[in-house]
Amino acid sequence: MTSPLELLQFNEDRERPWLSNKWGIVLGATMGFGLACWANFLRRRPVFSGAQQHIAYPVIGATLFHFIDGYRDKYLAERDAVLRHYIELHPEDFPTPERKKYSEVFERWIPVR
Repeated sequence: MTSPLELLQFNEDRERPWLSNKWGIVLGATMGFGLACWANFLRRRPVFSGAQQHIAYPVIGATLFHFIDGYRDKYLAERDAVLRHYIELHPEDFPTPERKKYSEVFERWIPVR
């Protein structure tokens, strides 16, 4: 059984999903394109008119979401560091749980008919 401190350690051998570092850029670009279409719709213009805004809005959205994703990663890393430090200072509050079999966890099942 793993200790609580081991759960917060960074594992370099773990493969990250292929979309994990691209989701913010893709989402920002999609939302930017949708915003350009929505702005044209609200102004009663053809939805796909104004090619410059259909290029600019996705670029701005992708850049914005890229920085938001970086901020989120820094925040989560700092939070994990604080939790790791707290566990190191108070190991008595986080005992390693003992292993149990499923037969010890599940209650006896009695069918009700």
